[in-house]
Amino acid sequence: MTFRATVLTLYPEMFPGPLGVSLAGRALAEGTWSLEARNIRDHAIDKHRTVDDTPAGGGAGMVLRCDVLAAAIDAVADGRPVMAMSPRGAPLTQARVRDLAAGEGAIILCGRFEGFDERIFEARAVEPVSIGDYILSGGEVGAMVLLDACVRLLPGVMGAASSGEEESFETGLLEYPHYTRPVEWEGRTIPEVLRSGDHAKIAAWRKQRSIDDTRLRRPDLISRHGGAEGSSPSGAQREK
Repeated sequence: MTFRATVLTLYPEMFPGPLGVSLAGRALAEGTWSLEARNIRDHAIDKHRTVDDTPAGGGAGMVLRCDVLAAAIDAVADGRPVMAMSPRGAPLTQARVRDLAAGEGAIILCGRFEGFDERIFEARAVEPVSIGDYILSGGEVGAMVLLDACVRLLPGVMGAASSGEEESFETGLLEYPHYTRPVEWEGRTIPEVLRSGDHAKIAAWRKQRSIDDTRLRRPDLISRHGGAEGSSPSGAQREK
């Protein structure tokens, strides 16, 4: 089953962009997934092809019209989830990405200006999604982030099926740190345990580092992970 992505945007020329290279680009060329970028402006209802209007109640900027957005969505709706990239949406998670990657694809609505007329979320089954607590010029970059996260999980895209099993967020924790040759660089050495050949000790070290680094960098994930078992060894102990 091919994963089908339809992006509704005012700038279809931005696609495939980064999605046309590396793993995603190869998978796109091989037909593992498909991408269609459609111009929201094609669904404008006046001769000027207007897609936005001033905010009700006053204020700066412009708001994307709900009638134009609905027409754009209705033209491609086929049962796939419809997602709107918006800083007002729920944060995108790896669990949500896995769910999407296991399905038939997604329709992604890209915001611009001050965002969407709220009535589009009341009248259509549109899921607002955020990729972080910051503001971009539009939803296109966010759509690329969402699609890249999904495509890499499609069968065969990453090669070995186990490639992503221990990555950050897959277990609810940040991934452990990685090292490679040279063994010593600028006075810094690869931790001894990783050179020991003892797979049980390596696994234990990696698990503890995941917990420690998550506790240090993302305590919010630790609380969601149930506190995460394990001690917090000193810096000297962590490097052994």
